[in-house]
Amino acid sequence: MERLRIDKWLWAARFFKTRSLATEEIGKGRVQVNGAPCKASRELKVGDTVAMRLGALTRTVMVRGLSGQRGPAPVAQQLYEETPESLAAHAAAREQHRLAREPALSIEQGRPTKRERRELDDTVRGWGSRWSASLDDESGSSR
Repeated sequence: MERLRIDKWLWAARFFKTRSLATEEIGKGRVQVNGAPCKASRELKVGDTVAMRLGALTRTVMVRGLSGQRGPAPVAQQLYEETPESLAAHAAAREQHRLAREPALSIEQGRPTKRERRELDDTVRGWGSRWSASLDDESGSSR
């Protein structure tokens, strides 16, 4: 096999779970072959460079082999070799993600916890030390 459709290769190399997803991403212009946008029917050959945007990260790989079948991950990893620049960008993104603050810590307001709701209810209703909602006077007698 000398040539293979790019959507089939991306699926076989396990970059996308289905060929439909690979075709969709190619159609959106997120995949380039040798620096040029491509169509799903573009045929790859060994030695081509494929750049794809997966989320916020752009991965650049060299095609080392062609396979029309989707196999296990170790076999799929032999179909390509990631460029050193792409590996460095991936490592930098991992490190930045590791050092980033927890998003939940930046939330100062939001839905109160159960304890905070109870405290709010006590202050809003003015119950304070009262334990009953009755309108009796403090002497305890009723009309």
